[in-house]
Amino acid sequence: MTETTIVPTPPYLAGHGLLTGRSVLITAAAGVGIGFATAKKAVEEGCRAIMISDIHPRRLDEAAERLRQLRADVQVSAQICDVTKEDDVVALVEAAEDRLGGIDVLINNAGLGGLKPLVEMTDQEWNLVLDVTLTGTMRMTRAVLKKMIPRRRGAIVNNASVLGWRAQKGQAHYAAAKAGVMALTRCSGVEAAEHGIRINAVSPSIAMHDFLRRAVPQEALDALASQEAFGRAAEVWEIANVIMFLASDYAGYMVGEVVSVSSQHA
Repeated sequence: MTETTIVPTPPYLAGHGLLTGRSVLITAAAGVGIGFATAKKAVEEGCRAIMISDIHPRRLDEAAERLRQLRADVQVSAQICDVTKEDDVVALVEAAEDRLGGIDVLINNAGLGGLKPLVEMTDQEWNLVLDVTLTGTMRMTRAVLKKMIPRRRGAIVNNASVLGWRAQKGQAHYAAAKAGVMALTRCSGVEAAEHGIRINAVSPSIAMHDFLRRAVPQEALDALASQEAFGRAAEVWEIANVIMFLASDYAGYMVGEVVSVSSQHA
């Protein structure tokens, strides 16, 4: 058996002002995953104001404080939001519109996974993953588009997954939800484009963080990482880099696209 070659992680990239003057709203941005890495990158890329949401109050407050320490001149706000609840979503968007002076960029990061064979999966388990991951993305997109359309500008970036394309045992609910996010991105992107709004998505393969390590057995994570061309999982900030690109004017002609962020073919 050939030993996997692991290509080292590249140096962390400094900001280049990609979001200078923009306001950003990010869901599920507390903790150590892609959401917080993206919020950190948005601050480093020059956003003027940012609001983060999550369902964990303590982690959310801690995340907001960490962002404030990055730049003294950025306005940081935080609000609890459960994306399975329409009232929470509407309240979050209204608060963001008020505190940010209008939402320029929405990043839909909220999602829920799990590991369960389909024959053992309950309706409740299936419905919860789809409600958070797919319907939650729809709820946020719908609410924010109602604010962006009259202004005729804005960018929305969704977090999908290569599992929307690939098959993996125990992931039927998550894969179905992420495939739905891809389809939602394409259809809503076409609808929003005529109003000057861009909707695109990233599709990561595997990005390592502590929450993932607690949810998935280490042997399974090691096996997935070994399949990558670099022989390792992505760092969460490597995914965030691509999200920043899609949120910026550099992606100005991209609509309804799903960008695979992996070191292997999607």
